[in-house]
Amino acid sequence: MVPSVTLNTGAKMPIVGLGTWRSDPGKVTEAVKVAISAGYRHIDGAFVYQNEEEVGAGIHAMIDQGVVKREELFVVSKLWCTFHLPSLVRTACEKTLSDLKLDYVDLYLMHFPMGFQPGDNMFPVDKDEKVISDDSNFLDTWEAMEELVDAGLVKAIGISNFNKEQTEAILNKPGLKYKPATNQIECHPYLTQEKLINYCHSQGISVMAYSPLGSPDRPWAKPDEPSLLEDPKIKVIANKHKKTSAQVLIRFHIQRNVIVIPKSVTPHRIKENFEVFDFELSEEDMKTILSFNRNWRGFPMQWGSKHKDFPLNAEY
Repeated sequence: MVPSVTLNTGAKMPIVGLGTWRSDPGKVTEAVKVAISAGYRHIDGAFVYQNEEEVGAGIHAMIDQGVVKREELFVVSKLWCTFHLPSLVRTACEKTLSDLKLDYVDLYLMHFPMGFQPGDNMFPVDKDEKVISDDSNFLDTWEAMEELVDAGLVKAIGISNFNKEQTEAILNKPGLKYKPATNQIECHPYLTQEKLINYCHSQGISVMAYSPLGSPDRPWAKPDEPSLLEDPKIKVIANKHKKTSAQVLIRFHIQRNVIVIPKSVTPHRIKENFEVFDFELSEEDMKTILSFNRNWRGFPMQWGSKHKDFPLNAEY
């Protein structure tokens, strides 16, 4: 059994999942199959990754081979920003389900608090390369997501890239039917997110860390930016435990009760990223790793900086 985090719905979410952002459609089916064979039971995806059909193919191959049953898997997807108008939410979810060939997903997240102009262009931008808003209110979008739960299309709903104030706005919404089960945020030793994690946990909202290894393959990475996997201070801790830097970076989240979704399409790395339940970081190790915080983001979201719901202007 994979250790799990119990959500406020009572469902158990495996604490380590496979991330699929930037997983090439030609490789992601195999990655999902390797992951499930290695013991992963949680797959994190999204409409905007444009590979959900292939993710679904990997899931079905494993179900068909009898390796796993659907109810043993925890499948996550996300509502993209061009579908925030309440009338578009169900269509978006149904498209994801049809691509995955699943009757339901276990968790459906609002990918960002920012709604974008609807249409086929997933990143509609103006002449300054700033995203064009749809003037929607994410509280209305949330209501439409609550209807997905009632329709049985999703087991739970959550948020992603929301700051404290935005999370609070949902919790304080008059007539709230379902609290967010999760907030998925960028988190790693250079962005430890202590305040936001403590706030979410205090409200019964679990936290998922994306980019736990610092997303070294993000397309906009610059050569002079810090690299977590190459950080000598993390290597020291890894060597002490006879583990890799990646395994230490993943274990760091597990010990904070934060769900973590390392992405890889390389079979030996997929397996290695899951071999994190046979060692423990000491309190000293944890303190040391937390001290690396420099509020550095691999995902600064500059394209959203003029949007009324841009989440990164707040302290947390």
